[in-house]
Amino acid sequence: MIDFKVYFELQSLYSDYAMVCDSADWEKWPDFFVEGGTYRLQPRENYERGLPLCLLALESKAMIRDRVYGVKETMYHDPYYQRHIVGMPRVISVERDIYGERIISEANYVVVRTKLDGESTVFNSGYYRDQIVRTPEGLKLLSRLCVYDSEMIANSIIYPI
Repeated sequence: MIDFKVYFELQSLYSDYAMVCDSADWEKWPDFFVEGGTYRLQPRENYERGLPLCLLALESKAMIRDRVYGVKETMYHDPYYQRHIVGMPRVISVERDIYGERIISEANYVVVRTKLDGESTVFNSGYYRDQIVRTPEGLKLLSRLCVYDSEMIANSIIYPI
């Protein structure tokens, strides 16, 4: 599988990703992905039935950058803070392909949302199913699929999960 050094890098990728999302440092979010990287939000029911419908499907780093622009410049919403609680990643497999070594991993997550005038509530829960590759800058996401448990989402998803 992978050695401890690589596992530590993997854990750092997950924790750094959560910190960027929690600190609303949106300009750094695309940096977690390779140029052809994808980001998808899909309900668990659709994922388990093999249905392709996603709530959000960003098919390249350029689309991820566009989402950042939308979050920062064009979307109007009731502001809130979010806090990610991410479990330890579980390595499903390590494969070799044109990208070199590809790590397939999963980690459970819970996102807590706090409105500025209200209490904290669980906003979204599920798991990440990731494909991760090594680049000269370190480990990056080739794909992140957020499989969320509930089909009901309060309001809308503005910020990355």
